[in-house]
Amino acid sequence: MMLKNEIGALILRVTLGALFLIHGIVKFQGGIENIVGWFESMGLPGFMAYGVALIEIVGGVALIIGVATRLISALFALLMIGATLKVKLAVGLLGNGQMAGYELDLAFLAMAVFLVINGSKLLSVSQLIFHKGSNEFKRAA
Repeated sequence: MMLKNEIGALILRVTLGALFLIHGIVKFQGGIENIVGWFESMGLPGFMAYGVALIEIVGGVALIIGVATRLISALFALLMIGATLKVKLAVGLLGNGQMAGYELDLAFLAMAVFLVINGSKLLSVSQLIFHKGSNEFKRAA
């Protein structure tokens, strides 16, 4: 049973990491200056666009390889809460035709919260380095 849970957590971890990595890369490819301007138009400091994009890229890679899963997932959860409250809530759950709603943000938030609570040890660099709970996997297999 434990191995099934770890396989599920691995799928969530790698998927969430890949999606955030892609979102961060797109922010730079599309012109980070545009994102800076968009942040400023919402009343947020423009430099935060760089921070968000870097968290998405570095955090995405960290999740994919399994480093600091709980910490990175907590940062992603905070990003999703901020994005939902500051931008998407006014647009509605499914959007308004011009902008997507917050349904995807809620899915990302749920994935991140799951990983904060449960972690993900299977095929993670952290597991290899620290060997935490290695006996659990021997018993579960």
